[in-house]
Amino acid sequence: MTTKPFPFEYDYGAPLAYGGALPVTRSFEDSKAVILPVPLDRTTSYVAGTRNGPHEILQASSHMELWDEELGVDIHSIGLFTLPEMEFPFGELAPVMEEIQRLASEILGRDKFLVTLGGEHSITPPLVAAAAGRYPGLSVLQIDAHADLRDSYMGTPHNHACAMRRSLDHARLTQVGIRSLSTEEAEAAGALNTTIFYDVSMRQDPNWIERVVDSLSDTVYLTIDVDGLDPAIMPATGTPEPGGLSWYEILGLLRATMARRTVVACDVVELSPVPGLVAPNFLCAKLIYKILGYRFAAPTA
Repeated sequence: MTTKPFPFEYDYGAPLAYGGALPVTRSFEDSKAVILPVPLDRTTSYVAGTRNGPHEILQASSHMELWDEELGVDIHSIGLFTLPEMEFPFGELAPVMEEIQRLASEILGRDKFLVTLGGEHSITPPLVAAAAGRYPGLSVLQIDAHADLRDSYMGTPHNHACAMRRSLDHARLTQVGIRSLSTEEAEAAGALNTTIFYDVSMRQDPNWIERVVDSLSDTVYLTIDVDGLDPAIMPATGTPEPGGLSWYEILGLLRATMARRTVVACDVVELSPVPGLVAPNFLCAKLIYKILGYRFAAPTA
């Protein structure tokens, strides 16, 4: 009888591991962090390709050095376990969301720090639902160019443009770097349980990072749409917008958040790889490693 490497129903084949051949191989049970690739790409509305994001992040991570010069640690030793990519035989989106939530609940219920690799942003609401079920009083920190507050778009409430509206069913939001929203979203935002830091004005306050952290509850779910970054460093995304956070701005925000709040899970979504352009893929892999470092190496604000 073959023993499965994870103690719940999940069987999609052999995984490509985050970090490649790490010096220390851990089992699911012995790992503090679990990487879940979710290559969903059903509702992207401009440039498709996010289905390839998780694979390219994992591939890039195999070329990443493991020593963090900022923190002075090699965080892989906490145990990083990569699950196989999810598959989606379902025709409708609702069963897809249910399966993502079920799996996330299984992982979080075993006290793992869940890192989900997208795929499009529509995967976030079921992940938030799973985290909120495990951690009452949860808030969500969203880094994104887009508000994603539409109630429905292109005929479905599960569209990537509705990701944060659906997440509001489970937790309140803090949205950072926002610089693109529809008239419908702008008119609705004031009545929704969200605090928005608009890219055009947030840096006018030199303490904007502190204000972001102050707006969060004690436990936080982190969602990063990579188009929240400056397209000069993140051109490989389906809906790029001028402006956005620099590499050191996002690191400063993440470091302060991890120092003062407990982040229980995160996702990195909307990477749409460009053939021959590997820098954005590597950026995502490195960003995930920085998140793990800040989460487990006890940074100071």
